[in-house]
Amino acid sequence: MRRLFVGSPMKTGQMDETLLSKTLALPIFASDPLSSVAYATESALVVLIAVSAASAHLVLPISVAIAALLAIVVMSYRQTVRVYETSGGAYIVARENLGTTASLTAAAALLTDYVLTVAVSISAGVFAVTSFAPSLTAHKVGLSLACLLLIVVANLRGVRESGLLFALPTYAFVLAIAALIVTGLVELVIGDVHRATVPHALPVGAGTLTLFVLLRAFASGSTALTGVEAIANGVNAFKRPHGKNAATTLAVLGVIAITLFLGVSFLAVRVHALPSATDSVVSQIARAVFQPGSIGGFMYYVVQGLTLLVLILAANTSFQGFPRLSALLAKDGFAPRQFTNLGDRLVYSNGVVVLAGVAALLLWFYGANTNSLIHLYVIGVFTAFTLSQAGMVRHWWSRRDAGWRGRLAVNAVGAAATALVTVIVVYTKFGEGAWLVTVAIPLLVLTMVGIRRHYRRLARRLAAGAAAVVAAPAARNTTLLVVDSISRATDEALWFGRTISSGALRALHVPRAGTDPGVSPRWFRHVGGRPQLEVLSRDGGMTDAVVEQVWRLPRSESDFVTVVVPEDFRSESLVEQLRRPRELALKLRLLAEPGVVVASVPVVEGRGEARQDKLIVRVLVSGVNAASMRAVNYAHTLAIPDTRAVHFALDEDEAYAIKADWVRHGPRLGLDVDAAPYRDFGPPLLQYLRGLTAEEGTVVLVLLPELVVRGWRRLLHNQRALYVKRLLLFEPGVILASVPYQLLR
Repeated sequence: MRRLFVGSPMKTGQMDETLLSKTLALPIFASDPLSSVAYATESALVVLIAVSAASAHLVLPISVAIAALLAIVVMSYRQTVRVYETSGGAYIVARENLGTTASLTAAAALLTDYVLTVAVSISAGVFAVTSFAPSLTAHKVGLSLACLLLIVVANLRGVRESGLLFALPTYAFVLAIAALIVTGLVELVIGDVHRATVPHALPVGAGTLTLFVLLRAFASGSTALTGVEAIANGVNAFKRPHGKNAATTLAVLGVIAITLFLGVSFLAVRVHALPSATDSVVSQIARAVFQPGSIGGFMYYVVQGLTLLVLILAANTSFQGFPRLSALLAKDGFAPRQFTNLGDRLVYSNGVVVLAGVAALLLWFYGANTNSLIHLYVIGVFTAFTLSQAGMVRHWWSRRDAGWRGRLAVNAVGAAATALVTVIVVYTKFGEGAWLVTVAIPLLVLTMVGIRRHYRRLARRLAAGAAAVVAAPAARNTTLLVVDSISRATDEALWFGRTISSGALRALHVPRAGTDPGVSPRWFRHVGGRPQLEVLSRDGGMTDAVVEQVWRLPRSESDFVTVVVPEDFRSESLVEQLRRPRELALKLRLLAEPGVVVASVPVVEGRGEARQDKLIVRVLVSGVNAASMRAVNYAHTLAIPDTRAVHFALDEDEAYAIKADWVRHGPRLGLDVDAAPYRDFGPPLLQYLRGLTAEEGTVVLVLLPELVVRGWRRLLHNQRALYVKRLLLFEPGVILASVPYQLLR
């Protein structure tokens, strides 16, 4: 199913094949600002007519002011992307020029804006559907979630694939709105224009027009600027030269967006279109220009259909910006590292999924109501605009290259203008719900600071601990075999325990309801007397009884206790693990015990009995750190001749780096480095192990270093240990042992 919907995986080295031409980049990154013509004018009109119907004509001068602001922002960002070709987003610019706090504020503002862009775009698109199909109004939320799912699947298939899918509707929308504007202007010139029909018009106020109302209308209409930032965040997604192509795309975006926005606002005034509860302003204009029954009547449905498509596809802008920004934050340690993971199609799939999840919650909570969501909008993007342009002012001032004064002036004007709009938006929309965003941004910043603190502590501890573990005295190992019954799994676990224990092997039995009362003499005869079966008290259950025996063992910091847990499964299903809650609870509990290694020996019913002649050991290492070195130290206690470390590198640079570190700082243990070109080390790991177990009678013990953290910090780690456990649980000829490294006790 994954291959069907997402497609075949791509190698990391194929990244250049995903770079975008300007023709494809425009619909991918600019669909949001291009589509805002469908609701930006209407958002300003909603504010104006709530005071007075006579004030509706003021939407045109307000639109001119917004268009001028958009031109300033586009010119400013054209300079930015030429300087920062890896990523010219507000986070990078602020980080390089204004410091950590400003950069995190910009990042938090953009993340919130990206989420709101998805929710607003999709809800506006569904509103376009219900404008000509009112019977679907009751299903707005369901339709919105279905559209969201479609966009998610398209983005998981890759950047180029989503561009090819979205390019035609976006360009068709631009042509359709251009045709609407041109036709409307021609009708105005020849005097053949019709007045718009406004069904279910919103209530009209009878108050006094004030400066505050004008500022609110300006703030609402400023949604036309959302999405411009996405091109700056995704500069490195363009074909080379990145900066030049991104700047050209920004210029084209600016010209098209300003032309369409002003054209729609002008026609809205001239045909007297007004906000309606059931019909959008663009729909009213299209119906007035393309009269039913006329030659061009079909164009009304074309405009509405393409408006629906482009509004929904506008959410794609966020699906380009949010994952990239999250990955940048994760690389700097301010977001969970999972955001840096590239999916099968070389997209940051975790960012795509998280964005979709949060947007879905907003759509559900607000009932996919655009007017409710719009009040939360714009604050984030204008905050980011301001910090980005202020950072560029600092950049030009410090560099002072040729022509720096002119460039500084452009960015200074942009910073001042967007700062003013930010203040206006917060002031005018605070009581209407914008306070949620102003609270969310500082909370996100504090969260990112906390994540960075955790990762820094983790890095220091692993680095410092590596030296301590390598210098530790020779370790010893004591093996405890948990015996629930005499079975094939127990026999294989006994062979394994004897092989690694060098005589220090104890067998433990905790009776339970239905246990064979004669298990002790049967065990004695079965094993020839050694090891003797120790029957423990059943009070507190198996987990407490075994843990108590671990506590009783005298051991130093460098000593280990291996607890071997045999498990009989009826089939190769993870559900079988849940049917053995005692063993599962024991393994989970032992992970929290310092110096305890948990080895699982599973046997699947019906699988042929395999010979066990030779044990070899492979240690999965991620680098020269405390967790990996502790697993290596444990491997030395087993005294197995064929013992090596193994690492799966995502690219050649990573392979070279770990080999160099291993030579300089690593232990005296051979290291195998294999390639994982598809970023999933599961298949190459299985291929590597099966190459070893192909020799009859060979059993491979895989030692898995496992970081153990508690509470919310678990969310900050990749959980690769769980992936390996699931992968190798039923692999023939493989025994998996977890070597935990407790970070926070």
